[in-house]
Amino acid sequence: MPKKNTFKTFISDIPQNLFSGFVVSLIALPLGLGLALASGAPPISGIIAAIIGGTVVAIIGGSNVTITGPGNGLVVVILAAITTLGAGDMHQGFLYTLAAIVISGIVMIILGFLRMGSLGDFFPASAIQGMLAAIGIGIFAKQIHVMFGNLNAKGSIIELLIQIPEGIINLIKTDNSSMFYAGLVGIGSLLIMIFYGKIRNRYFQLIPAPMWIVVLSVGMYYYFDLVSDTAYPIDKSLLIALPDDILSNFAFPDFSIAYQGNFINAVIAITLIASIESLLSIKAVDKLDPLKRRSNVNKDIRALGLATVISGFLGGLNVVTVIARSSVNVNNKGTNRSANFFHAAFLVAFILLFASELRKIPLPALAAILVFTGYKLASPDNIKKVFSIGSEQLIIFLVTLLTTIATSLITGIIVGILITFVIHVIINKDILLFIKNVLKPNVLMFKEDDKYYVSVKNFSSFLNYTKLKSKLDQIPETEEAIIDFSLCDFVDHSVMENMSNYVESFARKGGDFEVIGLDDSKSGSEHPFALRKILPKQIIPKEGVLTKRQKSIQSISENMHWKYNAFSAQEMEELPTFGYFKTRKIDKVSNVLSNEDCTIFDVQFSEGEMIAKQVIKATMLHIHTLKPVPNFTLDREGIFEYILEFAGYKDIDINNHPDFSKRFYLAGENEEKIRAFFTDDLILFFESNKQFHIEASVNGLLIIGNERLASVKEIKALAYFGMGLQKTI
Repeated sequence: MPKKNTFKTFISDIPQNLFSGFVVSLIALPLGLGLALASGAPPISGIIAAIIGGTVVAIIGGSNVTITGPGNGLVVVILAAITTLGAGDMHQGFLYTLAAIVISGIVMIILGFLRMGSLGDFFPASAIQGMLAAIGIGIFAKQIHVMFGNLNAKGSIIELLIQIPEGIINLIKTDNSSMFYAGLVGIGSLLIMIFYGKIRNRYFQLIPAPMWIVVLSVGMYYYFDLVSDTAYPIDKSLLIALPDDILSNFAFPDFSIAYQGNFINAVIAITLIASIESLLSIKAVDKLDPLKRRSNVNKDIRALGLATVISGFLGGLNVVTVIARSSVNVNNKGTNRSANFFHAAFLVAFILLFASELRKIPLPALAAILVFTGYKLASPDNIKKVFSIGSEQLIIFLVTLLTTIATSLITGIIVGILITFVIHVIINKDILLFIKNVLKPNVLMFKEDDKYYVSVKNFSSFLNYTKLKSKLDQIPETEEAIIDFSLCDFVDHSVMENMSNYVESFARKGGDFEVIGLDDSKSGSEHPFALRKILPKQIIPKEGVLTKRQKSIQSISENMHWKYNAFSAQEMEELPTFGYFKTRKIDKVSNVLSNEDCTIFDVQFSEGEMIAKQVIKATMLHIHTLKPVPNFTLDREGIFEYILEFAGYKDIDINNHPDFSKRFYLAGENEEKIRAFFTDDLILFFESNKQFHIEASVNGLLIIGNERLASVKEIKALAYFGMGLQKTI
């Protein structure tokens, strides 16, 4: 029955997916042509990648609303491969690169079958940002000269950037009218890209900005051809070159140098960037999905690999998941993979029916689209965002960016990983923390009171995040999960960002995902994604920088009119009087939430000494009683309590309350006073509420749940339990 309903929904959603696919194709057409040209490949190769990707991934992919085709990240890699492998012969270099693309696709298929989709989580977030910014600068540096009508600009990325002022002056002073008009078209196209989003007219925005550039460029050609007495001023060399018979002009890969080192390097670079770009895009698009579905990443990687193999054999570029076109798909109500298929079908129609019109588009117009794309990848806003997370993240970002520009993408990302590791070692002043624990299991997960509890110890960073992720992915997003980092000495930025993603994902599905155990940590900044270093017990965290949990507790205090002190260094004098702490050493108390009668707090204490020493953090409740209370302990009845009774410790039974006596283990020296204290109302209260470990002394009652930090929900429940118990007593 569910399958029928799913099929029925699929059929009913076809009209909106058809429309969304059409809108996406309007963007994919100029971008496909432009990305191919920027890569040094024939323009049609970008369209082939989009058509094959849209068809294959729509049929066998594991995502729902993603759009596939040529990606921005591969422009620099493909261009370098064509230039290097061809040794100056761009056509032969392209044929060798097609072979590298095919092998890259095969590698991606293998990675998918090996379930290596999680490898995307191994790369540090700031290093990836630096690599993407370097790609953006590379695209910008090359394409801005094409936008000015100059197809002959040569040199490294740095040299091309330095030549920009000279390029502007040459455009202004040039006697070449073709170059001048082509440059004006390029600048006008860039202005369309910049100001398109600022024009809030729904009819104008029915056509995406890149398609407006295509329409106006073709319209300008027909104006000069049909209306004006003046000949079209832009030379044919500055227009898109498409073969006359597209269907009979496929290029085929040349595998004759597949054994050479530079060919293998090209395969590695293409595979690395294609995988990273796809994994990042899939993760980002899943957040946009209005139906809150999660993609099968490994299945999608296999589909992208197969599409890449087919595309390469037909003369097309790599097929990757692309975030910009996928976002457009979601915004236009695309609901399933059919939108990806329809976008491919419309591209086929455009190529077959309007090939002659496409040949009238100036290359500077497409270059302007890529200049804008390159700027967005490396915009100052991205640098500010990285810096706001922490100064150490800016160092990682800049080192990766500069290394990538100066060398290659592979070298850049490797250096990014190494500098991230070095900075983590410097921050912790302890390389052994990482070396000794990187391969050890550091994640424990179990279910408790219908909640999933995950405890992480030692450290959690990009080096071992996959261990944590494998556990978290087992938790249904409709459930409640508590992730405790209190036993973790260090949590890096990549992990913090991923925790935020889980919070959003669970919230969308109706579940609850809460991160605790970071209240005693030093934050790199006030940004929620900043790395966390657990402070020694003698050091109090900087006031004013609260974790999300602390802010939530503060909100509870305001709503309940309690007092809250997040950084209290108070050593509660009453705690050592309770039997629980007779053999345990209290290190510090924090996050004190209190009213006149009840105090909820986090306490860090240790058990044992030397090699047997264990540090424990837990949330407890202390109730100040107005009348004398006999010394007793109350626990839920369990196997341990049966052993105690067998060993001679007496379980006190309460007359006329056999169910209470059966469910609870009650012990103490003065049985008469204890029985008198346990009134009918008090017994009813305990039977009606959650069972805790409770100890009584002259200083009141100590209530302990599980020996761990409590979540915000649990703290609120503990507060109401305390008020109810105080009132009953």
